[in-house]
Amino acid sequence: MLHLISYLLLAQAVPQPTSVSEEIFVPQQTRPLPGKVDTVPVFNSNNPEVVQTEGILLSTFPSQGKRVPDAHLNFPFQGRFDLFSHHIARAIETPNNLRSLYLGVIVHNPSSRPVTINILQAASYLSQPDAPFINLPPMQDNVLGKIFAGPGDRAMDDLLRGRRQEEWPDQLVIPPKQSRMLMNHPIPVRLVNPPLNGRSTLLRLYSNGPVYMANLAMFAKSNPDGSERAPTLEEWQTLLENGDFAGPREKPPSPPDDLTGPEIYGRVAAVAEGDRWRSQLTDSGSPDLAIPPSGQAFSYGVNTLLAGKMGTGQDQSAKLLVRYPGTAYEAHGNYGIEYNLVLPLINNTGVQQTVNVLFQTPIKEDNLSKLGLRFLRPPKPSVLFRGTIRIRYNDDQGFPKTKYWHLVQRGGEMGEPLIQLKMPPGTRRLVEVDFLYPPDAAPPHMLTIQSAHFSVKSTLKNRSSRR
Repeated sequence: MLHLISYLLLAQAVPQPTSVSEEIFVPQQTRPLPGKVDTVPVFNSNNPEVVQTEGILLSTFPSQGKRVPDAHLNFPFQGRFDLFSHHIARAIETPNNLRSLYLGVIVHNPSSRPVTINILQAASYLSQPDAPFINLPPMQDNVLGKIFAGPGDRAMDDLLRGRRQEEWPDQLVIPPKQSRMLMNHPIPVRLVNPPLNGRSTLLRLYSNGPVYMANLAMFAKSNPDGSERAPTLEEWQTLLENGDFAGPREKPPSPPDDLTGPEIYGRVAAVAEGDRWRSQLTDSGSPDLAIPPSGQAFSYGVNTLLAGKMGTGQDQSAKLLVRYPGTAYEAHGNYGIEYNLVLPLINNTGVQQTVNVLFQTPIKEDNLSKLGLRFLRPPKPSVLFRGTIRIRYNDDQGFPKTKYWHLVQRGGEMGEPLIQLKMPPGTRRLVEVDFLYPPDAAPPHMLTIQSAHFSVKSTLKNRSSRR
């Protein structure tokens, strides 16, 4: 999966030395995550990721009267729904063509009475200058929310903390039979070298009536003095009625029932089902989750997907209610989906245990080659997760604690403990883990419960590695 950071790295690539990675094997059980994603519909716009021609990114308007009927999915939203948008502007036609690319979200009220959309939470950031991709340590305390690398990382952190960005109003009122702009935001490239920039947006919305919505791409218009201006509502409406798909189109996905070669998951242009996964992690028939004996561990799959189920047999990808042909079959990665995981831990081992809770990014597998997880030391150079995880618990003195950890994990990363608990025999400790899965990440991952002094096995393997 190529993301904005991939293009920046390619533009600045230099030869790197080859090093030897040590493969670390941890024998343990992997488990499917209890529960499932909810049924809140999500307007999910991520295809194409890199936009170079104007047009329709995703439209749920009816197709009647449109010049390109196939570009409209005829899906009305009402009640709770989300909007997720993640796109990149890249200027390559000519050096002088450095106009900003605008993303316009137009919303239409088909009914005979006014409709109010409440903007419950909202965040939209550019890569440059809002949230540049920078090198960060694997784990940092992020209690103030000032640590991020990339616009998706920053936007997900805002929503995790319940924020609505100041530029967003609390409501948008749409008169009967009319349309209004929910978003009209630029992706500037003129002052960026190379001329490449991205924007990630996540909105949580509530509408008291039916609405149709479209995300459109249009280059900035020119004022008489040569300066840029945003497209008007009328210009957006003309593009909606007469426009074709924005381009260039992404590669079509591999058929989900025929993943025999390198998987092409495709990018999502669809309405997905679900914006939150709430789960109580307990043992079968018990209200508790028994910690493992000393030296052992078990893990729950997080963001597992086709060809990456990590031995759990579980594909967590949100299903699609409507989609464009040639785009992803599922909302793989569950970008923008919030995970709320509750772990009611109990120590039934008969002795005091030191318990670690970790977020990990092992080597991706579907069916495990060995009964456990495989890691690399050092991990691969590519970053597969950058985002903030909140963990709430009572510490060893019984006081309630809330931690925000910003993690940067690469392929094969074992990770450091989010918390470490001392649990005497028979004691219980409630732990809550929350995060929104950020774009510019690549699943799967594991949430691991581990008693101290766990055992690992290692083998040396030659791998090309960048430091």
